[in-house]
Amino acid sequence: MPDRKSIYTLNKKDPEAIVYTDADRRIIRLTRADFDTEADFLKWKAWSDENYHDEEKSDHVEDNHTSPLAEKSGAADGPEVIIEQRIEKQTQDQYAAETVIRIKGQLTEKQFRRLWLRYVEGLDVEEIARQEGKGHSSISESISDAKKKISSFFSKHPTKRP
Repeated sequence: MPDRKSIYTLNKKDPEAIVYTDADRRIIRLTRADFDTEADFLKWKAWSDENYHDEEKSDHVEDNHTSPLAEKSGAADGPEVIIEQRIEKQTQDQYAAETVIRIKGQLTEKQFRRLWLRYVEGLDVEEIARQEGKGHSSISESISDAKKKISSFFSKHPTKRP
């Protein structure tokens, strides 16, 4: 039975928002209004659902298989270490989500979509060009310009990693 308060459960039960917790364990909701287009919201919602589901499965495997085995061998981490690791993971996930939002704010919709397809979905430039009915050089230049914008933005507005 899923943990009723898990982020996966909260996110899955709220189809109108992307739900996550910040470092202070406060629940944050990103709604359609936080995105430029419905398509962007739906793409990120699907990604968050899948990502949280994968994490939930991983946690269950760890809880159901790894931890008892480690405890039997005497190599298990104490509860403080496990809690600290989970908080660190949540902090890193929050940082990643906030970074994506900051990146998105610096790019045109086209640049963001192409960058997403290239580096998140793993499509090569030719596949993106074929999908959009554009030439290879157009897509390559768009991605290159997007990377330059991001690099410039973060050199002017550095952030500390958690």
